[in-house]
Amino acid sequence: MPRDTESERTPDGHFLVIGGRKWRATDPQIPDALRQELVDELMSARRAVKAGEPDARDRVGDAKVALGERGRPWWEEPTDHSIAARSTAAMRALLRKRGGSTICPSDVARVVGGEQWRDRMDAVRRLADDLAEDGVVVVTQRGEPASANTAKGPVRIGRGDRFA
Repeated sequence: MPRDTESERTPDGHFLVIGGRKWRATDPQIPDALRQELVDELMSARRAVKAGEPDARDRVGDAKVALGERGRPWWEEPTDHSIAARSTAAMRALLRKRGGSTICPSDVARVVGGEQWRDRMDAVRRLADDLAEDGVVVVTQRGEPASANTAKGPVRIGRGDRFA
């Protein structure tokens, strides 16, 4: 998105207009701290594209989907598929941004669920287990491997052996 011109929002708030071109706006329900992490990852990924890094375009895509700028529009009723796609993208983008640190499933739920993030927790935990089964992430509780669906209490999500 060009940065050298002023932007304005469409009356419905769904798009930014920059240089006469419409760009989908970021989901305004993402908490500020998480939104900033995702924007930081997006900017890092864009620099990686310029540097010719092999996974850079996937990183840009994940960050943009997590921010609500790609995929099913954030203002439309989400489907199970769109929640899973955005949750997966958010999980990968946050794990990349945090380097070797883990994330909490609630971080992902807050990105995709806004004020109703608690309603998204079960779906995020199921997704974490599915991705763990594929080796993309690892789910732990107190540092030990766990199932996000059956663990009682908080769990953490980290990068798995097949994380890309």
